[in-house]
Amino acid sequence: MRIRATSLLITLALLASLSIAVAVSFGSGAVGPRELLALADGSIDEGSRQVLLALRMPRALAAFGTGSALALAGALMQVLLRNPLADPYILGTSGGAAAFALAAMLAGLAGSAVDFSAFIGALASTLLVFVIARGGQWAAGRLLLTGVVVAAGWSALVSLMLAISPERNLRGALFWLMGDFSFADDPAGCLVIASAATLCCFVLGRALNVLATGDQQAALLGLPVRGMRIAIYFLSAALTSTAVVTAGTVGFVGLVVPHLVRLAAGADHRIVMPGAALAGGTLLVLADTVARTALVPRQLPVGAITALVGVPLFLLLLSRGRHAPE
Repeated sequence: MRIRATSLLITLALLASLSIAVAVSFGSGAVGPRELLALADGSIDEGSRQVLLALRMPRALAAFGTGSALALAGALMQVLLRNPLADPYILGTSGGAAAFALAAMLAGLAGSAVDFSAFIGALASTLLVFVIARGGQWAAGRLLLTGVVVAAGWSALVSLMLAISPERNLRGALFWLMGDFSFADDPAGCLVIASAATLCCFVLGRALNVLATGDQQAALLGLPVRGMRIAIYFLSAALTSTAVVTAGTVGFVGLVVPHLVRLAAGADHRIVMPGAALAGGTLLVLADTVARTALVPRQLPVGAITALVGVPLFLLLLSRGRHAPE
């Protein structure tokens, strides 16, 4: 089992590296794979070097960090709710972060103020869902239904803010809300947060395995359940807000990727968490590459690409689960 898990992580790491190479190699200009090879041997001209390293590489790394953050947030929420349908997008966490970030932007704020607003929105949305659903003892169906309703509420609030915003800002805001890496020229923040969260989740892998069995069982085994829940609240909110600030609202990454990793690696979160981070980053890098190259010179919203991939894939997973033997 350990050999299989190690092989899976190595394979995912290689695929992640390959996806970044593909993203850097292809774009709207004439610079392509040949220039990437020239960069490796040092024979590249300065103009092509700037395209590869100053334009395409930061965007690819931002997409990778965002995908990793969303996949980790989804996996954490699935542990927290003990439900495979949990996801920052479905539960309204992404919507809360987007609404607060957009409000901060319309108020004239920028930089860290927008980041902090998105974090508060993600945290507030997560807590709101749990507080409303608490009357049903946090039953899975009640939690998911509450999350869908809260997400619809945030969507309505975002629509109202867009309706009263200046028209000159409308197109950019709409693209950002549908997922856009056009202005993601500094990937350091999301990469650092996603990497730190991956390491943290790996260290806490055993505790997450215990928590996934249920609060009562975890308490009997000596796990500080309340402290773990609070830590997951804050960590998932931080990851979701980081992803929203970087690229807007991108759905299905946090829902589908943990499913696929669990199918390949089992339920051990010491493998699931780093595997989800690698797979989520790879998926979003490839989705963004398609979004900016499919209809050159136009760019498509990356959230639409992930939805087109995620919806049929998730329906396939549901179909397999329904036909699986009891």
